[in-house]
This record gives sequence, C-alpha cells and structure tokens, in this order.
Amino acid sequence: MKSPKTLLMLAILAFSLQPVTAQRRPQEQNNNQTENKSDSKTESKDPARLEEFIKAETAVMEGMTPVYIQDNKYFIGIPDSLIGRDILMVTRMAETPAGFRANFFGYAGDQINSGMLRFEMGPNNNIFLTKVLAREQSMDSTQAMYYNVVRSNRPAIIASFDIKALNADSTLSLIDVTDLVKGDNESLYFSKRQKKSSKMTNLQNDKSYVKSVKTFPINTELRSIKSFTHQDNDDPLTFELNCSLVLLPKEPMQPRYFDERVGYFTSNYTDFDKNPQGIKPVRMIARWRLEPKPEDLEKYKKGELVEPAKPIVFFIDPTTPKEWVPYLIQGVNDWQPVFEKAGFKNAIYALEAPSPEEDPSWSLEDARNSAIVYKPSTIANASGPHVSDPRSGEIIESHINWYHNVMSLVHNWYFVQCSAVDPQARSMTFPSELMGQLIRFVSSHEVGHTLGLRHNFGATSYYSTEQLRNPEFLRANGHTTSIMDYSRFNFVVQPGDNIPTDLLYPRLSHYDYWAIEWGYRRFYQFAQAQQEIPYLNQWVIEKTGDPYLRFNGGAESGLNDPRAQAEDLGENQMETCELGIRNLKVIVQNLPEWTKVPNENYRGLSTLYPQITSQFSRYLGHVSSWVAGVYTDAKTVEQEGPVYVPVPKNRQKEAMAFLNRHIFTTPLWLLPDYLSELLPSSRLTVMENIQKGAINGLLNVNVLVRMLRAEEQLGTSTYSATEFFEDMNGYVFGDYGQTDIYRRSLQNIYVNTLCKIIKPDEETGSDLLPTMRRMTVSIENNDVKALVSAELETIAKKLKRGRGDDRSRAHYNYLLKTIEDL
Repeated sequence: MKSPKTLLMLAILAFSLQPVTAQRRPQEQNNNQTENKSDSKTESKDPARLEEFIKAETAVMEGMTPVYIQDNKYFIGIPDSLIGRDILMVTRMAETPAGFRANFFGYAGDQINSGMLRFEMGPNNNIFLTKVLAREQSMDSTQAMYYNVVRSNRPAIIASFDIKALNADSTLSLIDVTDLVKGDNESLYFSKRQKKSSKMTNLQNDKSYVKSVKTFPINTELRSIKSFTHQDNDDPLTFELNCSLVLLPKEPMQPRYFDERVGYFTSNYTDFDKNPQGIKPVRMIARWRLEPKPEDLEKYKKGELVEPAKPIVFFIDPTTPKEWVPYLIQGVNDWQPVFEKAGFKNAIYALEAPSPEEDPSWSLEDARNSAIVYKPSTIANASGPHVSDPRSGEIIESHINWYHNVMSLVHNWYFVQCSAVDPQARSMTFPSELMGQLIRFVSSHEVGHTLGLRHNFGATSYYSTEQLRNPEFLRANGHTTSIMDYSRFNFVVQPGDNIPTDLLYPRLSHYDYWAIEWGYRRFYQFAQAQQEIPYLNQWVIEKTGDPYLRFNGGAESGLNDPRAQAEDLGENQMETCELGIRNLKVIVQNLPEWTKVPNENYRGLSTLYPQITSQFSRYLGHVSSWVAGVYTDAKTVEQEGPVYVPVPKNRQKEAMAFLNRHIFTTPLWLLPDYLSELLPSSRLTVMENIQKGAINGLLNVNVLVRMLRAEEQLGTSTYSATEFFEDMNGYVFGDYGQTDIYRRSLQNIYVNTLCKIIKPDEETGSDLLPTMRRMTVSIENNDVKALVSAELETIAKKLKRGRGDDRSRAHYNYLLKTIEDL
C-alpha cells in the first residue's frame, strides 16, 4: 500500500479530487462538457491580454499576488503556482469606533476572523475563493475511505471572480477584488454572531471603501474602511479592517502528537485511517517551526547549539509607553535560555517596532508580524493567543493583548501579597523599577502561552513551606516550578525572613525548560510523527520521578486535584495559607496609612480592602479544595500505579480544622473599626459574603458525591460524609448556645444551603440548581439527599434544645421552622 510522504490534512486533499481540466487555463478546458454546451449564454467573455488590459501608466506591486490599481479598482494576479495552495487568513481591526468596546473585544489589533483559504479554478473563466475546514482526515488515496471523506468535506465557495486578463503565457490570472475587500463577506470579516452581539446590522456601502491592497513575498494585505448601521444609534460604526492572506508552507511542518502529561495547546482532527475498526481523534501540539539552518543540521544532530533558520520575533507596539518597553522585551528574552534546552540559541527575542522611516511597509496588523499590542483599556488583564496552521499545529503568528490597566491588577496583587514584607509595596503608586519587574513577569507568562504552553496549575505544589522561606533555595529554584502557573507572588515569606525582593516574583523554572525541550527538540531519526510516539512516551516516563517536571492542568483539565489550583503556594496549603493570613493581618492594621494619597479621599482604602477580603477568601478556597479532593496523575499503560487517589483522611481533617479556626470562628481581625468609619461598608455584609463562599465550597453536591465514591473505594480509611457532617455541625453550631450576629449568619447560610440541596430554589437562581439538574436518578444522588436530610433532622432536634438569650432562641426557632417547612 502506498502512503504519502507527509501528513496531509483533508483540506489539502479535497482539491485533488477536481478533474484535471479544472486546473488548466480556461481556454484549454474541454469544449465538449455538457454543462457548457447546454447554455452558451452563461459562458463568460474571454479574458483580455494582460498587457492590453493594464494601462501603461498603471504601477504594479510585485509579491505573492501582484497588485494593480486602475480606474479606482483593485486587481490582483493569481499565478498558477498559487492555485490549490493553502492560505492562512487572519482579519484584525486596525481602528475601532469610539464607544464600541465591550469587555475584552473591540480594541485596535483585535482579531475578528481566521481560517484556511484556497484559490481554485472554476468553469467559465472564473476563479473561486474557497474556505477549507481541516477537521477530518484520510490520507491513503489508494483506499475508498479517502474518497468517502473527501466527498463529504467539500470546501465552501465564499467568493467568485471573473478572470479579467491573462499574462502572455497564461500562467497568471487577473481578478478584480474591489467588491470583496469593500463588501461584507462574513467568511472574511465580521461573522453574523459578532454583528449580532455588537448590534451591527447592514453595511453602509456609501460610507465604506477600499483603503489599500498591498502584496509581499508570502502575503497580501487587504485594508478597508467599513461602516455598519448600529441598531440603537443613528451614528454608524466605522472600522478600519485589515485582512491578511498568508501563504502557508507547501510542506506542512511535521506535527508532534499531544501528551496529556506535558501541557500544550492543540490543533485537533478526526482520523479515519489509524483505527481500522473506527475513528481516532488526533491532537497535534501548537508550536513554532524552529528548525536548524541547513548548514547547521549536522551540528544540531551532534548536540551543538545552533541558531534557528527562522527565530521567533515579537515586535513591541510603537504606541507602548517607553517606560515599559524594556521590561516587555525582557519578558520575551527571558525565554532564550529555555530554548537552549531544545538545542537552539537566540531562538526568541523582542524588538521595538520599526518607525515608518525605517520600514514604510511594516504594519502591526500584518499577519507575518508577531507583536505585543498595547491597548488603551480599563481591562485589568493580558492574554497571549496565537494563530496556527490547522494541518500541523505550526504557530504562524501571535498578537499578545496587553491592556493598559493590567498595571492596576499587578499592583493590587503585589500590595495584598507582599506589602507586609516589602516596604516598596506600601503605596498606591509603585516605583517604576518595581512596576517594571511586575510587567516583566506577566510578559513572560503570556509569551509562554504564545509558545503553545497551557497553564500548569500544579507547578506551585511541590515546594515545602520551609523551602519557600529559604533564600538560597528560592534563588536556585524560584517559588514555583513554572511561570505558567497562576503563581503570582511569594505570600508565604514573613517579616524577618530577610528574603530579597527579587525572590518574591515568579520566574521561569524547571518545568518550563522541560516542556520546551519536549515540544521543540527535533528528532531527525524519525521520519514521521507517529514514529516519535514510543520515544517521547519513554522520555516522559523517565522524567516522572522528578516532581518539578510534572504538569497538572487542574480545573482547566476537568480535575479536582487540590495540588493544582490557581494562585496557591506550597505542598501543604494549610501551612502556607496560615502564613498568608498572618501577613494579611499586618496589612489590615496598616491599610489606612499605606493607601493614603495627599489631597485625595479614601479611594485607595476602598480599592484595597476588597482585595484583602478576596485574598482571604482565596486562601479559604485553597484549603477547602482538599476536602474530598482527588490526586490525579496522568499515566500511560507502561506506568504502574493508580491515576486517581482520594486525598488522605488526615489531610482532609487538617483542612477542616483550618477552616474552623479561620472562618467558622469569626475572623474579627478582618473587620477593623475603619471599615464602618471610613468606608460605606457593612461589617456584617462583608463577613456574610465570605461565609457564603466558604460554605458553598464545602456543601456542594459534587464534593459530597466524591466523598461517597471515596468511601466505596477505601472504606473506613477515608474521610466519610457522615464524619464530615458531624464536624460541620460542631463547627457551625457548637453547643447550640449563645450566638452573636456573625454566628447567626453562618448558621443561617449553612441551613439554607442544605435545604437547597434537597429542594433547589429556581426563583433564587441557586448555584446548586444546574448541578442538581444534571444529576440523574442514581444511588449517589439518593445518598446525597439522604445524608443532607439526616443532617437537617439532627439540626432540628438540637435546635429544639437551643439555649442562649432571646435573640439566639428566636433565631433557632426560625431555623427550625425553615427546616420543617421544607
């Protein structure tokens, strides 16, 4: 059986099904075709000669598709060599209307569309532009399945062009793209869904036009001004859009298949060949095409460091404030030593964008240019998306979204987590060097995403509390094994530990080096990606003994592993969160002084106090995740041991004791006098919200089901649901005696949450309702409700014997009535 030399996606193969004549010049097609003979009126006028059609004074811009501008029309030439080739389309907004922005969408530089296109020859002197979906594959053309798959995946024709002229040897067809660029083609520009969500309706043709069409060696850029009617406004929404058409490599990059033990983003398709008795889902990791220069190939094979033929280059948006440019560049360049583990030096770097004088053709929207795009936004965030070749997973380009207000985010993080130990953080405005270092760490993290790396939420769970407070250890290892965790800052460090400030920031570490080596090192002994799999599998198995190299995607991977949480620290989070709370107590005591700004009101105090309560709630959440948690370690069949292991009972009991100390016992330190004196805040509301979060994190149907499953698996050696309710009852109600307003709030939340598990309240929009709706009738569902009912019965019996003052007894009577009315 004959197999193709390289992996071909369905998208490529579909074109080869067309009759051979469909790829010839129109005048060479078979004149005896029935469809052409049946109606001669449908035949187009024969194309003119190019030298006659294009006027002598018309200039030509040479490139992938030669461009001619004549009589206010835009023509491009389609060479025969481009017919059937795969072209990546990426459309971005170059300018956006005032007031259009919504959340994360609507900024200059934002991507609105992408896909894989192809020019194809059609009948009657036409050229079609088709949009290809690469979701299914069959690559063996000797088998019937190949034709079956291709016939069921015909590319959509999204535009049709008359051939206006041909060059002398008929190897280049001239088409008019004016209407395509000016018009409202939803396959290239805004989709129906985007227009609906943005309240855009019809395109206003009289207020829309082509701004430019330019071509370069491997890409053509279509820039237009488009005005749309706004559903709720008389003024139109006017955009400047840039559509990039980038020629993809004729030979797709050899893919590397995904391994869930190393965290990469993927491009996916369904393969109809690999499994003779079914289908096989295939996932290819997203990575850049780093390859040695031909003259350095043998050096690379010998293990020498070489420079890649095409390095990864990020340009800094020219509108970026100059003060922060060096730190953004450093965040990119921090990845250089990491790529040396994969055999490449100088593999990645950042540059300031060239000025118009230095390079008039350079454009931020040009899909050949990867960039960090600075956006004038109130959004406190940044993101690192990428565009990849669906045939292979090759990353073609990336535009990192850098929102201006991300600085407020990192300011607040650092203040809340580190101001107890770093005097520089005790201010509403940080020194430029400090803010620059915080920008650098965010830049490094987002660059990691553009390299294909996913969040590794397990990276903060392998260091002990002692190691996190040891300067020698921190200097050698950092406080997390990966920059790709949401590690934030080292909140475990205490006043008096004498840890230098630079050891409080996240940085690239062990896992980052390993993940890049696994994804980017080239293995030339394997001619096909499939042949790499046994080698790569064994390589990962050899590394599993080193916990610093492990990947755990946590909740993003659908897991309930307490070792893989966002913004946590340490292998024992009961210890580390205890230290974090100690620091919060110091900050709360000093918050009015550290947030004051001369001649201003208490804006700083009102901004930072909610950040402190959020951080405290985050600590409670980190700990509550250990209750009914499940350790998850992905494995292949060659590895021994279980994949899923319930968290040991002693760890769960330790977590419950922590919660009893810090939330079931009211944390009055979190309610200083200034809360009601200087801020429009209710102390009870603040505490009630924290209590709700803590109770909901424990009294959750999914948590209770996991407890039942652990009991079935481990018997009496695990933390049972019965023991859990005994502990909760004791922590929340104690001896059913005297109460204060915070204790009554806690008890009320507890009882009402139990009631909603039995009878979800649709009108209140209970968070438990979607979970209950998903639960089918099962013994687990019955057992959960039985356990909750038993707990309510126990509470009811004890409430009848409740003691305390009049208010406490009235409160107990009300809770009793709530249970009895259920």
